[in-house]
Amino acid sequence: MQVGYDKKRFVYSVIGLIVLFFIILFVNIIISYANLRWDLTEDKLYSLSKGTKHILSQIKVPVTIKCFYSKSSPHVPTYLKLYAKRVQEFLEEYEHASKGKVHVEVYDPKPDSDEEEWAEKYGLKPMETREGDKIYCGLVFTSADRMDKIPFLDPSEEQLLEYKITRAIYNLQHPEKKVIGIISGLPVFGDKKKGTEEWLFIKELKKTYKVKEIKKDAKKIDKDVDLLIVIYPKDIKPSLEYAIDQFILSGKNALVLVDPYCLSDTGADMLKKATLEKLFSAWGIRFSLKQAVADLRQSTLIRTHGEVKESPVIITARESSFDKSHIVTSGLDNMLFPVVGAIEKKNKKGLKLNFEPLVYSSKDSDLVSIFFVTMGTDFVRRQISPKGKKYPLVVSLTGRFKSAFPEGPPKGVSKQEKQIKEAKKTSTVIIVGDSDFICDDFYVQKTRILGFVISRIFNDNLNFLLNSCEFLTGNQDLISLRTRGRFERPFIKVLELKAKAQEKWLQKEKELEKQIEAVNRRLEELEKRKKESEKLVLSPEQEREIERFRQEKIRIQHELKEVRKKLRADIERLGLWLKFINMFLMPFLISLFGIGFALYRQKRARQGR
Repeated sequence: MQVGYDKKRFVYSVIGLIVLFFIILFVNIIISYANLRWDLTEDKLYSLSKGTKHILSQIKVPVTIKCFYSKSSPHVPTYLKLYAKRVQEFLEEYEHASKGKVHVEVYDPKPDSDEEEWAEKYGLKPMETREGDKIYCGLVFTSADRMDKIPFLDPSEEQLLEYKITRAIYNLQHPEKKVIGIISGLPVFGDKKKGTEEWLFIKELKKTYKVKEIKKDAKKIDKDVDLLIVIYPKDIKPSLEYAIDQFILSGKNALVLVDPYCLSDTGADMLKKATLEKLFSAWGIRFSLKQAVADLRQSTLIRTHGEVKESPVIITARESSFDKSHIVTSGLDNMLFPVVGAIEKKNKKGLKLNFEPLVYSSKDSDLVSIFFVTMGTDFVRRQISPKGKKYPLVVSLTGRFKSAFPEGPPKGVSKQEKQIKEAKKTSTVIIVGDSDFICDDFYVQKTRILGFVISRIFNDNLNFLLNSCEFLTGNQDLISLRTRGRFERPFIKVLELKAKAQEKWLQKEKELEKQIEAVNRRLEELEKRKKESEKLVLSPEQEREIERFRQEKIRIQHELKEVRKKLRADIERLGLWLKFINMFLMPFLISLFGIGFALYRQKRARQGR
């Protein structure tokens, strides 16, 4: 009986395994046809944004994406292989989401092949290896008789991948480019005589818009300009300020970048006014050229005189500083502002403009004099006394603007054209308290690898500018494309510990300075009491005062060392606690859960019998 039972159980087991095999087979077939997708990455690296999906749904003329990648080359760097694979997987998402409107073709441009010839004709840029091989990794977009391209897929710009692909598709469907006029007190267009190139943001804008330079001696702004960007308006003439005024009152939008102290301006007249004083006054805005925002919590490491120090006036605005409800700043993680001014609202009667801060400083910030900014980091730190106030660094003004020239146009402006004194349409002006943030040095690092220039974007400065332009020109789908997960993730707790330690440090430094001042006053008083013949000799009382000060200085310096030591200990303790959680606590809890679950199943099995 036992043998028959075992044989029967064996047959059932075999049948069960065969049935299980066919179930798995059919499930795989069904899933493959269903084309189900599940993105488990934290930042949804393989998922398309709503903005992209909306643009894909609006495609009228089919788009072909030709991916040229030297897959067969044995000299392709490992990092490029991995990135090319991710790009191809991401392109499949476009093909799937477009419902047949986007078709992806992959080519391997081998040496002396037709594919290599086509890659050259399309203008793709190969990376040259030490062995002399040409490595292609670029995209070509075609739709009817129109063409766009990404010459080389730079892995360091992975966070901009979706934006670049979707922008190319959008441009093919909308060949008419909007016009951006730029007034700049900085050499953003480059200088052929000096052999300098135009700045990176200009090159990026030209990919989507028609960019027009407006000279500083212009008296009017052409009507074909859709958006005006004003950068560092140093010593601007009233006639041009009036032209800006009338442009905005006509119902158009503007992006204004001012600066209390511009590091990118190396001219002899760098301290000249770089603001729109008359316009700001009419808009109910206060912007001081004599003060900059210093932020202890969001300070940036810089190298000065061979030392690495944290500068509170070079602010790295992090995620908590952004207005996440606004479309321009919702997807940003960090921006770098080298010496930025505060943009504050004035209470002005009859003004109905919506004042909306987009980027703030932290509560551990204060306004400091530009004089101390020029003196260096140590001087700045001694002036900071945080009052728990957040200062707006970037603001948006929306509404119907009133003219800053109610008395009429300034001298030198033709009065033939009728002046607009109050706007009939709503306009938006975004104002940034810094101009340096768009300088290449403050958001992109360029390195030359194998004869190819690689640009690594290390913050959201460029994204902010592009988002602002897209928002102000009305293209909100491109703005909604979130940058893909490659941004800095700082240890917030460590930064908080540092900020608290710095506050204590500053208090001790201020205490020491007060002691020095008190000693100096005391020594001066003692010096005055002495006779003329005794002036060059220290009295016993002066010597005692100096010795007392020395002892006090040693005490305060010892306390400063203790503050530093405690900061390091707190950071090390936090690090050890995190290591303990990751290496021991989590595995222990998982093991405990596994043992508990096994015991539970064993108990259930016994009860079942």
